[in-house]
Amino acid sequence: MRLSELFAGSKPVLSIEIFPPKTAEGDAALRRNLQTLVQYNPSFVSCTYGAGGSTRDRTMAWCREIQETFGKTAMAHFTCVGSTREELVQWLASAAEAGIHNIMALRGDPPAGQEAFRAVEGGLGNANQLVELIRSHQPQMGIGVAGYPEKHIEASSLEDDLRNLKRKVDAGADAIFTQLFFVNQNFFDFRTKCEKLGIRIPIVPGIMPITDFARIKRITSMCGTVFPDDLAAKLEAVQNDPDAQFEIGVEHAIRQCEELRREGVPGLHFYALNKSDACQRILDALKI
Repeated sequence: MRLSELFAGSKPVLSIEIFPPKTAEGDAALRRNLQTLVQYNPSFVSCTYGAGGSTRDRTMAWCREIQETFGKTAMAHFTCVGSTREELVQWLASAAEAGIHNIMALRGDPPAGQEAFRAVEGGLGNANQLVELIRSHQPQMGIGVAGYPEKHIEASSLEDDLRNLKRKVDAGADAIFTQLFFVNQNFFDFRTKCEKLGIRIPIVPGIMPITDFARIKRITSMCGTVFPDDLAAKLEAVQNDPDAQFEIGVEHAIRQCEELRREGVPGLHFYALNKSDACQRILDALKI
């Protein structure tokens, strides 16, 4: 099913995000964790696309496995990085031939060693151009785009970032999936600002359960996510106790999701980091 169809019903959409492992052991572990997660009947599973397109073929292979082995709709991440327009069109055609009908259209992060994003000669410079390309060459595909409740780290202001999001929506996006956040009010404020700009497509909150404080600090420092002082203090107090960090992180995510559902979000998108334990605990608590 395509994104527009998945969000057409009244039931909130559950989705899981994974990344292509780098080893055979990682592949085996991900298969075990997916086997657990698909029992919660996610509407789709998305697969990321490594820096500089480094996992392009692996992304497509995992999307095929998600659909053929696990029986779930897949969404492939797709970026502008390192590719000409012709190469992007060719990849889209290959994805369509492989039965992949949903794309997460992203500009992509600068490759390692490059401080700022630069389009290759003959390539694209931003995500709204990528959405336009998909709509032009594969108009039947569902298209997701990224939203940043607390502003993209490169944007000069939240208002400028929202205008950029509106360009992606106007280019033909079907749904917005947000960057991780830990303060729900920031998401609600973002949603209100989107509505005032005339954005009417589903805005789905992205949830990343905290299972390792050191790891989450690295992630939030790279993307500019606001980390609440009280939550940080709790985690700092148990920084040498992985089990306690897991419990604190999962309980915070459960409270986040409960409030988000009460406020009528169209779905929940979990950044699972290729593991199932935290998502399983959260989904059980939410009775999904």
